[in-house]
Amino acid sequence: MRLAALTSLLMLSACVSIDTDVAGPGLCPAGLVERATAELYFGRNVGETVGVTEEAWTAFVDSEVTPRFPDGLTVIDAAGQWRGGDGKIVREPAKAVMIVLSGEDGETAKLDAIRAAYKARFRQESVMLVQREACVGF
Repeated sequence: MRLAALTSLLMLSACVSIDTDVAGPGLCPAGLVERATAELYFGRNVGETVGVTEEAWTAFVDSEVTPRFPDGLTVIDAAGQWRGGDGKIVREPAKAVMIVLSGEDGETAKLDAIRAAYKARFRQESVMLVQREACVGF
């Protein structure tokens, strides 16, 4: 029993000591820098059907996202699930946008403006935003 507990403890400590994928002061490998990143998740249903077509999505990115973050971004097709304000589970196609932030003032306001524009334009309850630190290289 003690041997099993000791083995588990050693395994856990090894996991902690080799975890270099998490950003933090001085934790980025050579060639990478610590940067804040943002992920935005946009549902595409309007009501029960897909209301945000590929053309409408592209127009939204061109008019709202690219002007605010012209240095680059990544868009990924996704499938989302969440509980709506009415308590029902909603499953829908989605778009995920990943942006490496520059650290300039006003980026949070730009992200908030993108979210507000999407909600207003496509009658959405929410747009999820996830921000985190990451080790980044280009």
